[in-house]
Amino acid sequence: MSPKRLDRVAPPPVQVEWDVRFGTSEAAKGWDDLCAHAAGATRRAFELMRSDPRPPEDGTHYRLRGALASREFAGRILEQWQIKVSGAGRIWYLPDDDKHAVWVVYASPAHPKQTE
Repeated sequence: MSPKRLDRVAPPPVQVEWDVRFGTSEAAKGWDDLCAHAAGATRRAFELMRSDPRPPEDGTHYRLRGALASREFAGRILEQWQIKVSGAGRIWYLPDDDKHAVWVVYASPAHPKQTE
């Protein structure tokens, strides 16, 4: 997705921050829905991914378990983390140490079917 006229301007990362990018087209579509559903919580999740994508785990932010704990992305296996943004809203992302980036691979106000 190339930015166009009237699109949001993404803030450039500073050296200590991680670059947050979409890893799938579905995540890019779901991001706007999630922002409309829970703007404040989605912003807090964005800031957390950007500043500390592997914080101490708690009830709303943790690495996924089992078969979902890792995901292949761009030919490499990366850890897969989840942030609970709302009752059902979720963000799944992959911290990429080599690129100092976070790849958002799922974002939606709906609960992911893979975890049901």
